[in-house]
Amino acid sequence: MAINRTIWGLPLITALLGISIYFSFKLKFLQISRLKLAIKYVIDGKKYQDGKGDISNFASFCAALSATLGTGNIVGVALAVTTGGPGAIFWMWIAAFFGMAAKYAEGLLAIKYRQMGSDGKIAGGPMYYIEMGLGNKWLAKLFAFFGMGTALIGIGTWTQSNSIAAAAANSLGIPLVLTAILLGIIVAVVTIGGIQRIAYVSEKIVPFMSIFYIGAAIVLLIMKANLIPHAIYLIVRGAFSPEAILGGSMGITFMTTMKLGISRGIFSHESGLGSAAIAAAAAKTDSPVKQGLVSMIGAFFSIIVCTMTALVLIITSKETAIFTPQYTIDGALITSHAFGLGLKNATLGKYVVDLGILFFAFTTIIGWNYYGEKCVQYLWGTGAIAAYKILFLFFVIIGPFFKIDIIFTIADIATGLMAIANLTGLIGLRKVIVEETALFFNGKQGE
Repeated sequence: MAINRTIWGLPLITALLGISIYFSFKLKFLQISRLKLAIKYVIDGKKYQDGKGDISNFASFCAALSATLGTGNIVGVALAVTTGGPGAIFWMWIAAFFGMAAKYAEGLLAIKYRQMGSDGKIAGGPMYYIEMGLGNKWLAKLFAFFGMGTALIGIGTWTQSNSIAAAAANSLGIPLVLTAILLGIIVAVVTIGGIQRIAYVSEKIVPFMSIFYIGAAIVLLIMKANLIPHAIYLIVRGAFSPEAILGGSMGITFMTTMKLGISRGIFSHESGLGSAAIAAAAAKTDSPVKQGLVSMIGAFFSIIVCTMTALVLIITSKETAIFTPQYTIDGALITSHAFGLGLKNATLGKYVVDLGILFFAFTTIIGWNYYGEKCVQYLWGTGAIAAYKILFLFFVIIGPFFKIDIIFTIADIATGLMAIANLTGLIGLRKVIVEETALFFNGKQGE
């Protein structure tokens, strides 16, 4: 689609990487130097609950991670690898590493500029730091509009419910119609409870499913440990010369590989989109820097899941023949096929992937429901939320009946427009981010 190619062209990719690289240098690569401290704030979250907010640090982390860990980490990675070759994963790594600095910046600004809503609950995110920090209400409204669009027709509904329905049909034989109805009911029950219930559900599901999915991938990688070095070679070599790796048979170019790797990476860890900042704003903290560090870990964790998926796909590529023009399996079935062959048990592989998709995609739906709700609240007030929730559930229910390639194209367009508005805010507030960070660590508050 021409509009998708235009939005996710070289200018946006350059902007996403450029601002992330800029913050990495200006913040002295705190994604490395402050990684241990950031993990401490996540794990020991209750100890650092020292301010106003609706949920704990850990709960805000899980709520943000619930929206981040979705089909992008399984289906999106599979599409990136099969369409862009192994080298796409290298660019996902690059985008994620530098993106951690951008995610930190978003979390910091979320706390600094958050507001108390008319309903007595915290409201924050890019629309607030763009308006209050930059003084640009027009751009803030654009972000909120694109954020609502991403929630309704992008990451939040179609992409997730489509994959859930496919997984339920594959593993449990449940008809698409029944899955759509049941999913709509469950999403409604959870999201009616607001951020507290969303965070509560996320705190239970995200850690369990992460351990389950990553654990299964580790078992497979141990079984195929001798192939890991070659897989890493294919990733690095394929990043710069995909034709040399694939023999030119797939028609994949360097720009295709880089674009797919970065865009799928952004789709999976959401650095630069500003979405996670909406959940970060609800955390019980008075320290923008502490919450920035907590937010940063989301990108780190997301790329671990993506890497597990990618390594499984590449290591089993000879058995699955995914790097040949004749390969026709798509979507979640690619990863399911790879896990089944790698674990030497097709049924086990199917359940590992399908359960991962069911739970990861579900938590993404409820997380993005909250993001969209806050965007709607910013645009039209709390009175418009009920209508938004009904429309959101409608899109969740009809999602299973769309083709996956069309869905990801629409999702790319929505997220790209959202990223443009947020990146403008980050660039405009770069001095605030650097100054807040320096003040915090120079005052020894981060010890």
